[in-house]
Amino acid sequence: MWVDDLPTNSSWTRLWSGYIRCGNCSGIRTFDDPCPACGADLPKEGHTLIVADGQEISVPPVYMGAETRYEDYVYLQLMEREWQRMARDSASQDHLPHTTQVSTGAALVLLFWTYFETRLEYLLRSGLPNVPPVFLEDALSRYSSVGARLDRFYKIAFDSTYHSDLVSLGYSDVSAHLARVQERRNAFAHGSPQSIDDNLATSVVEMLKREHEAWIAVYNHRVSRPPTK
Repeated sequence: MWVDDLPTNSSWTRLWSGYIRCGNCSGIRTFDDPCPACGADLPKEGHTLIVADGQEISVPPVYMGAETRYEDYVYLQLMEREWQRMARDSASQDHLPHTTQVSTGAALVLLFWTYFETRLEYLLRSGLPNVPPVFLEDALSRYSSVGARLDRFYKIAFDSTYHSDLVSLGYSDVSAHLARVQERRNAFAHGSPQSIDDNLATSVVEMLKREHEAWIAVYNHRVSRPPTK
């Protein structure tokens, strides 16, 4: 599993390590490869500035980090903490009297789904920069459920669905995984807490890196925009 390959003392926030914003199209890219959104190479040279006294100062290239939201780090670290707690509780059989049939990883799954919902909203907001804020807020309010945003609102915004984008971009496995998590999470919220089992919690962790990469691919597909010439 990818978490087992993390360097010593590294947290799950390392999922964002190595990603930066493309200076050409605002897509999300790595240092080593051309931008997957626009194909631009990474500028290697910095700039030379002339200060007031005429002295020239060389400024090395600076790159903006890909993550723009503090909560990305918070959710990843909270999920990591729940994964560690799941391992401890499973080993010690530390269950409350009424939760013996409920996975110790239930909180991890619920955190993941909340994290996914926040990133979906961020994607929709970022992908509609020219929509007046009052209309965008009204649309998000009308389509407040994640199911409506994945399907109907997404179709209005991009003439597609989030799951269709995942499949077309080569992430059909992530689409199936998200559908399974959503189904189990909904069952959990509507009176069936045992619907989230240890296998689902483990699969959420196993797929977290892949799902992270899939979200970036969809973001680049829908949000990145080359500068107007």
